[in-house]
Amino acid sequence: MHSSVGAIIKQNNKILMLDRLNIPLGWACPAGHIEDGETPEQTIVREIKEETNLAAVNYKLIIHEAVDFGTCRRGFTGHDWYVYEIIDWQGEVKLSYEHKAMGWKTIKEIKQLQLEEIWQYFFKKLNIIF
Repeated sequence: MHSSVGAIIKQNNKILMLDRLNIPLGWACPAGHIEDGETPEQTIVREIKEETNLAAVNYKLIIHEAVDFGTCRRGFTGHDWYVYEIIDWQGEVKLSYEHKAMGWKTIKEIKQLQLEEIWQYFFKKLNIIF
């Protein structure tokens, strides 16, 4: 099993969402694999910077769970997930080369998106969508 991190970034009752160009396809929060020698905290800071251009300043772990579904571009079908709520950040969002689109979405808008499977699972678990 491989380890991954994900970040829920909220602003004005909206969540920053990304539409991925690569597997796994769909709308998701910023996320990525933990590289050898990295801690989950180092990875969440790196991934947020790479995917959104934001610098995470303050964050807290809200989910740590092994999930055995969902295939990633590296071929893993299970991941040990660390999901963080990003409390404070600096910078301005900028679309990365890894995504087709990005934007701040309301809960109503998120319910209409084609979500990546893992984010549908986490949003239900956190009662963000029902």
